[in-house]
Amino acid sequence: MPPTAPAVAPAVLDVVALRAQFPALDGGAAHFDGPGGSQIPTVVAEAVASTMTAPMSTRGSVTRAEQNSDSHVLAARSALADLLGAQPGGVVFGRSMTALTFDLSRTLAKDWGPGDEVVVSRLDHDANIRPWVLAAQAVGATVRWAEFDPETGELDPQAFADVVTDRTRLVAVTGASNLIGTRPDLPAIAGIAHDHGALLFVDAVHLAAHASVDLVGSGADVVACSPYKFFGPHCGAFAADPAFLETLQPDKLAPSSDAVPERFELGTLPYELMAGTAAAIDFMADLVPGTGSDASRRERLVRSLAAVEAHELELRGRIEAALAELPGATLYSRAAHRTPTLLVGFDGHDSSAIYRFLADRGVNVPASNFYALEASRALGLGDAGALRIGLASYTDDDDVARLLDGLDAWFARA
Repeated sequence: MPPTAPAVAPAVLDVVALRAQFPALDGGAAHFDGPGGSQIPTVVAEAVASTMTAPMSTRGSVTRAEQNSDSHVLAARSALADLLGAQPGGVVFGRSMTALTFDLSRTLAKDWGPGDEVVVSRLDHDANIRPWVLAAQAVGATVRWAEFDPETGELDPQAFADVVTDRTRLVAVTGASNLIGTRPDLPAIAGIAHDHGALLFVDAVHLAAHASVDLVGSGADVVACSPYKFFGPHCGAFAADPAFLETLQPDKLAPSSDAVPERFELGTLPYELMAGTAAAIDFMADLVPGTGSDASRRERLVRSLAAVEAHELELRGRIEAALAELPGATLYSRAAHRTPTLLVGFDGHDSSAIYRFLADRGVNVPASNFYALEASRALGLGDAGALRIGLASYTDDDDVARLLDGLDAWFARA
């Protein structure tokens, strides 16, 4: 089992130095669109490019090209294991978190049938709802819903206790809502699932950019992420105990490897994206210098993400205070424990029109349901959603000032 990183005090994030690593920020926009995909540091782009221009072939140990490809796979597995608090042999790489979740849902559903149950959360991104719903429907299993409180934004573990039974085979829940930022109590939910013999699948796509993820510490059986949310290329991954993966038999080609985790990875892996993912995780680990040469990458990641949390929390507070002063503002991000992701609407104002107005001023604040369709509807927003202000580690005071100035300008003309 991977060691659990010790608790560390937040360090100070050097945002000026951090921003200098992102060429896209030179374009002049204030990016509050990170929950849909972060900007990319130079070191990640260089890792992708250098991999694609070096000798590369299918994995092997004989030629230099084979060795290069193999080394990128092993490095990516190791890096993702450190990020997710997992073992490298339990890391599965794929095209996207959505594709991987569909693949895993079909594999697990081979052992489900009528009388079995799957529990999903109304808070989640549809990528952690629809694959499980469709898999259950295909085999005649029952889908049950854990409801969050639209008034508080909280997803209480009791919502799972109310619907999980001894017939439940799997519980799926987000590590953090990509719509309103809510961070459910994962260990408590894991305890409920495991007490009834069910698996827990955690979507950590939104969480991983803002806080440490820990497969073992959270109690999850599987945890999934998307590197492009934390400075990496567009791809997906999940991690689980290798011993658990050994018990599963996914559909695959006859000549492809039956080893774990390779049996879950369809076709040739995108080696250049794996190299970019490893580079992104190394970049995250070094956001806070001076940790010490004896610190593990996992320890450095925990320390850096603690600094990111402290930085983002301070900016979040400033924005929330300003939003409270704007006419007709409704802030839907209300949970006590949440990421710096603010969903806001304004009475009598079209969120998409504000989105376009701010974009013309170089402030990127999209409006949508962001694929958290069930959550948007539960909040009374229908399919349209609202404005989502997503902070990132590279967000600075000037970005916040431009956002607030832009909102003031909208109301001055409205």
